[in-house]
Amino acid sequence: MSAMRKSEIKNLSVEELENLLVENRASLRSLKFSHAVAPIENPMAIRAKRRLVASLITELTVKKAAQSQNA
Repeated sequence: MSAMRKSEIKNLSVEELENLLVENRASLRSLKFSHAVAPIENPMAIRAKRRLVASLITELTVKKAAQSQNA
Protein backbone atom coordinates (compact mmCIF):
# COMPACT_ATOMS: atom_id res chain seq x y z
CA MET A 1 0.00 0.00 0.00
CA SER A 2 2.98 2.31 -0.48
CA ALA A 3 1.55 3.93 -3.62
CA MET A 4 -1.30 5.90 -2.11
CA ARG A 5 -2.72 8.94 -3.83
CA LYS A 6 -3.18 12.17 -1.92
CA SER A 7 -6.94 11.88 -2.41
CA GLU A 8 -6.88 8.44 -0.76
CA ILE A 9 -4.89 9.83 2.18
CA LYS A 10 -7.34 12.74 2.61
CA ASN A 11 -10.27 10.30 2.91
CA LEU A 12 -8.74 8.44 5.88
CA SER A 13 -9.76 9.07 9.48
CA VAL A 14 -7.31 10.25 12.14
CA GLU A 15 -7.08 6.73 13.62
CA GLU A 16 -6.39 5.19 10.20
CA LEU A 17 -3.72 7.81 9.52
CA GLU A 18 -2.03 7.11 12.85
CA ASN A 19 -2.04 3.36 12.21
CA LEU A 20 -0.67 3.76 8.68
CA LEU A 21 1.98 6.14 9.99
CA VAL A 22 3.21 3.62 12.56
CA GLU A 23 3.29 0.82 9.96
CA ASN A 24 5.08 2.90 7.33
CA ARG A 25 7.63 4.32 9.75
CA ALA A 26 8.54 0.77 10.77
CA SER A 27 8.73 -0.25 7.13
CA LEU A 28 10.97 2.74 6.31
CA ARG A 29 13.25 1.90 9.23
CA SER A 30 13.49 -1.68 7.97
CA LEU A 31 14.25 -0.55 4.41
CA LYS A 32 16.99 1.80 5.62
CA PHE A 33 18.54 -0.92 7.76
CA SER A 34 18.43 -3.44 4.92
CA HIS A 35 20.03 -0.93 2.58
CA ALA A 36 22.79 -0.16 5.09
CA VAL A 37 23.67 -3.85 5.45
CA ALA A 38 23.52 -4.69 1.76
CA PRO A 39 22.27 -2.64 -1.19
CA ILE A 40 18.59 -3.28 -1.75
CA GLU A 41 17.22 -4.04 -5.21
CA ASN A 42 15.24 -0.80 -5.50
CA PRO A 43 16.76 2.04 -3.46
CA MET A 44 14.08 4.42 -4.81
CA ALA A 45 11.65 2.56 -2.55
CA ILE A 46 13.25 4.39 0.38
CA ARG A 47 12.40 7.75 -1.19
CA ALA A 48 8.84 6.69 -1.97
CA LYS A 49 8.31 5.39 1.58
CA ARG A 50 9.80 8.55 3.10
CA ARG A 51 7.49 10.72 1.00
CA LEU A 52 4.48 8.61 1.97
CA VAL A 53 5.36 9.04 5.65
CA ALA A 54 5.66 12.81 5.11
CA SER A 55 2.25 12.93 3.39
CA LEU A 56 0.67 10.98 6.24
CA ILE A 57 2.20 13.29 8.83
CA THR A 58 1.00 16.36 6.92
CA GLU A 59 -2.56 15.12 6.56
CA LEU A 60 -2.66 13.99 10.22
CA THR A 61 -1.55 17.48 11.31
CA VAL A 62 -4.20 19.12 9.13
CA LYS A 63 -6.98 16.87 10.47
CA LYS A 64 -5.93 17.34 14.11
CA ALA A 65 -5.84 21.12 13.63
CA ALA A 66 -9.31 21.04 12.10
CA GLN A 67 -10.60 18.96 15.02
CA SER A 68 -9.17 21.35 17.59
CA GLN A 69 -10.76 24.35 15.83
CA ASN A 70 -14.15 22.63 15.75
CA ALA A 71 -13.99 21.66 19.42
